Amino acid sequence: MEKFEIINLLKKTANGEITPEEAAEKLKIDPFEELEFAKPDIHRGLRQGIPEVIYGIGKTPFQICEITKSLLENGQKTVLITKLPKEYIKEISEKINFKYFEVCKIGVAGEIPKAKTKGTIVVATGGTSDIPVAEEAAITAEVFGNKVTRLYDVGVAGIHRLFSHTKDIMDAKVIIAIAGMEGALASVIGGIADCPVIAVPTSIGYGTAFGGVSALLSMLNSCASGVSVVNIDNGFGAGYIASMINHIGE
Repeated sequence: MEKFEIINLLKKTANGEITPEEAAEKLKIDPFEELEFAKPDIHRGLRQGIPEVIYGIGKTPFQICEITKSLLENGQKTVLITKLPKEYIKEISEKINFKYFEVCKIGVAGEIPKAKTKGTIVVATGGTSDIPVAEEAAITAEVFGNKVTRLYDVGVAGIHRLFSHTKDIMDAKVIIAIAGMEGALASVIGGIADCPVIAVPTSIGYGTAFGGVSALLSMLNSCASGVSVVNIDNGFGAGYIASMINHIGE
């Protein structure tokens, strides 16, 4: 149950459309549902403003379907599933209304909402190879009701490409800067933007990139004050935080 549903329930009680006893019965629903293998968090949207998200790796198609159905049946309008193996898609699609974004391995069950915020989240990548992580961030943000502008392949190896999008950068409410190699993109964007910058190191790079550790350390040591950093390849985490920032004051 989400916050607006609680408010509507209280309004109906105040207007006499339902009795206090009926309202109490609806509110007595457990904040989670007990499945044999999981406890879907039914009231997370009410507590945090963003409902529960399913992490796909390590779960079977059956488990993912059952958790998803539990969330949808208890009032969640949209269920985001991250890191979802492609081989699961056919089985899941046969059981629930479902859309799959292959580039970033994200599944969305239920409806995809329209943007609810005035502010825009900019998602920028150093190179084309960073796009899978960027799309995970962008689609996460869109599913949570945000407008997203994508700036792909604008890395420091050809920095004029980034500067051609200066207006997009200056108009953003939050920027997600995604890069592998030495991870310099976040510092450059952080040096010209007047909004929070969320840096995402990716595992893209040659041997001494150490699977993204070099980019991670560079971003953690950024001299641009407005830069924060999430974990390697964590596009979902960046999109989630960016959405929270973008909804402040809305």
